[in-house]
Amino acid sequence: MGFARACSVALVGVEGVVVEVQADLEPGVAAFTLVGLPDKSLVESRDRVRAAVVNSGAEWPQKKLTVGLSPASVPKSGSGFDLAVACAVLGAAERIDPATIADLVMIGELGLDGRVRPVRGVLPAVLAAAEAGYEQVVVPEQTAGEAALVPGISVLGVRSLRQLIAVLCDEPVPDEPNGGQGRPDAMLAGLMIPGTGLGSGLAPAAARGDGHLPDLADVAGQLRPRQALEVAAAGGHHLLLSGPPGAGKTMLAERLPAVLPPLTRQESLEVTAVHSVAGILPPSEPLVSRAPYCAPHHSATMQSLVGGGNGIPRPGAVSLAHRGVLFLDEAPEFSGKALDALRQPLESGHVVVARAAGVVRLPARFLMVLAANPCPCGRHTLTGAGCECPPSVVRRYQARLSGPLLDRVDLRVEVEPVDRADLLGQGGRGESTAVVAARVRDARARAAERLAGTPWTTNSEVSGHELRTRLLVAPGALAAAERDLERGILTARGLDRVLRVAWTVADLRGADRPDASDVAVALELRTGIQRGVPMGAGKR
Repeated sequence: MGFARACSVALVGVEGVVVEVQADLEPGVAAFTLVGLPDKSLVESRDRVRAAVVNSGAEWPQKKLTVGLSPASVPKSGSGFDLAVACAVLGAAERIDPATIADLVMIGELGLDGRVRPVRGVLPAVLAAAEAGYEQVVVPEQTAGEAALVPGISVLGVRSLRQLIAVLCDEPVPDEPNGGQGRPDAMLAGLMIPGTGLGSGLAPAAARGDGHLPDLADVAGQLRPRQALEVAAAGGHHLLLSGPPGAGKTMLAERLPAVLPPLTRQESLEVTAVHSVAGILPPSEPLVSRAPYCAPHHSATMQSLVGGGNGIPRPGAVSLAHRGVLFLDEAPEFSGKALDALRQPLESGHVVVARAAGVVRLPARFLMVLAANPCPCGRHTLTGAGCECPPSVVRRYQARLSGPLLDRVDLRVEVEPVDRADLLGQGGRGESTAVVAARVRDARARAAERLAGTPWTTNSEVSGHELRTRLLVAPGALAAAERDLERGILTARGLDRVLRVAWTVADLRGADRPDASDVAVALELRTGIQRGVPMGAGKR
């Protein structure tokens, strides 16, 4: 009897579970049995592995073969187990020393000719292997750069099963042609899910176009919305832009990712792991370093926003926008069910998707930007524009954004139409993205220094209890906010969010703590009620 084992990783959402692949050979009629809760694509690995082993020059054992995937209670899907299954079989057949593969984690799909094809989710799989204490992994050559992002892991990238057998047996490693011949590498097709390209609104900002990022200086006028955009970026606050069509709401939202500071190493790993599982990680960019930008169409379903799909749920738009911007253009046109599903991730920073196949926890700490028209025709707030929408229709249209959802939005700004002087450049160009981004970085650095030793890094994450007990504002600064709370203009959650925005405004102007003017700016940005404070208060 021959026995060998190797290791691979099963992904549940964006979290990995190390799976032990066991191969057992016994005398009997030649058969291949695969057990351990595999899905359809994994069951088909029996034929792929057999053909790959034979075409790689190794002999397939003519005995009763049983391959078990342990733990058997964890659902396993995908073709990334092929490499581990093949090596376990060869180890049981004594073509490979079983001791050399016992603690080796292998991830990759096998072609019928023995070539190793890349699979999605290599980074979270290698992260799971590192957390479990493994030190060596074998991955397809195309994803070796992605696997090498994990510290403390020795990565071996291989092109074919022949090369891996030679390395494990200390034999000369054969040369394998890449087969590209000047064409795009067809092996990379397995890394991208059809429908998640540039036109779907689910691609990160760095992958759009030729890498050029829109500049804030291109926006004509709009002093108040620009100020709100800066505050949103500095503190991570959610933003609602309402106004008539053509006022510049989408232009402002598209320029927000460039204002956000670059991702830290830990944040980059989190974002890259989600994008790798979702199949939108560009092969040429193994590490996402800039804040992603996700703009789904208003016809998107609830499952596409928060996550879902057949079998184990896959990441939705809220997870693809993790540590970046989720832009919902024409927000009232989204279904109420889809919008209300955003309430929980807006508060917790993650989303829990429960399906019959399992429960998945996905990261979802994003900055949400909503864009809305005042009425179906969009001319309700314009003087003499001829809006013919009845009052009942206007109320019904505006009510599509529910009160509980809007209560979680820190900043609400009216985007007025641009006048002729601003549009023709007679009023001068506004500040560029680089200037605003520098102030945002300084403000975030002040917040990070103040919040050192806590689980928070930005003002929008700080709990209300912490704001009312330890991070105190100047004496008497909350008088106006307390009056609004008593009048019912603010909820208890709204008061906490006003405090968070006030701290961000204070950080932007370099103050130690917010004063009455900072709170007034925060109240005006949240309620839209004029407080008699210039909107440039954050730049004093």
